[in-house]
Amino acid sequence: MRITQGCFSFLPDLSDDDILTQIQYSLDNGWAVNLEFTDDPHPRNTYWDMWGLPMFDLHDAKGVLMELDACRKIHGDKYIRLSAFDSSHGWESVRISFIVNRPKDEDGFRIERTAGPGRTQRYAVRGYGLDRPEGKRYP
Repeated sequence: MRITQGCFSFLPDLSDDDILTQIQYSLDNGWAVNLEFTDDPHPRNTYWDMWGLPMFDLHDAKGVLMELDACRKIHGDKYIRLSAFDSSHGWESVRISFIVNRPKDEDGFRIERTAGPGRTQRYAVRGYGLDRPEGKRYP
């Protein structure tokens, strides 16, 4: 199963040249870029770990790509997301966000149904990887 989150999620994985183009587009618009990683890509998990600090006042996309390569060396078995923020309105707004690294095998999710009072049905989405402890979810 392929996790689909953010821009470009239904396309094949972007090459480093494609990623570089998107980073340069973000920097040309004055957006700050940051990298985040996780081994729990549940759609409601908004708390990914940050790789360093957001890269403000950066003008060369290759600097972000160097940070991405460093993050991949340490967390290459996890999901890595690149996001660009626009602060021109006085608050941070995500303008672009997409996955730039995935584990070799993606476990996916299952839907769990629970019967409630009467004929009420409740559904929950759970990742298969969550059956294993953090840091060991992907081999």
